[in-house]
Amino acid sequence: MKKKFFQNINHRKAQEAYTLLELIITLTVISIMVLIALPLAENAVRRQKEMQLRESLRQIRSAIDEFKRDAIGACPQGAITTINPAKAQEQLYVPADPRSRVVIDDCTIFSPDNLDRYPPSLEILVEGVRVKPRGLNVTAPNIFSDETKVFKDNQSQEIKKVYLREIPIDPFTGKRDWILRSSYQSKDSDVWDGINVFDVRSASNETALNGEKYRDW
Repeated sequence: MKKKFFQNINHRKAQEAYTLLELIITLTVISIMVLIALPLAENAVRRQKEMQLRESLRQIRSAIDEFKRDAIGACPQGAITTINPAKAQEQLYVPADPRSRVVIDDCTIFSPDNLDRYPPSLEILVEGVRVKPRGLNVTAPNIFSDETKVFKDNQSQEIKKVYLREIPIDPFTGKRDWILRSSYQSKDSDVWDGINVFDVRSASNETALNGEKYRDW
């Protein structure tokens, strides 16, 4: 009986030791899995932010390009409104981009230095500008014919066009603190000259998963 009692005690001790060993092994495995999964989760979050950044840059740059297309043939130097080249024969004909259906007619937004007629700020892309419809045929060879009218005679009413619903937030800075560059500045310029907005880039100093700087995108 005594022998059997000690056997039961030894058996319980062995079971307890085995259970403790299982617990240690389980915790070790879980720790390893967490260490492996954590970088993967962080990379997944960063990759999602990178996609958001690329989309934000695409939206802003597309809006800038669209504004520039609508500025072709608009606002001669010193003019208050856009001149109809079909009636102002002294104005040289400038072929418009076929994707542009309107022409900007608010010349007060352009400073004398902004000869390239890019948007003077990002905010104006959200606020919108006055525009007028273009004529259907903007590429006719005869610059003084009725086919080259910037405006149709029956569509001279001004409307307001908005190019961006809102200025996107940089996902890596959490702000609308885009670095602006005018058409008269080099690509690596960090201080905007205030003339126009030719391009934007991220203000983040972080490095992307592909090794590039977000500021260089």
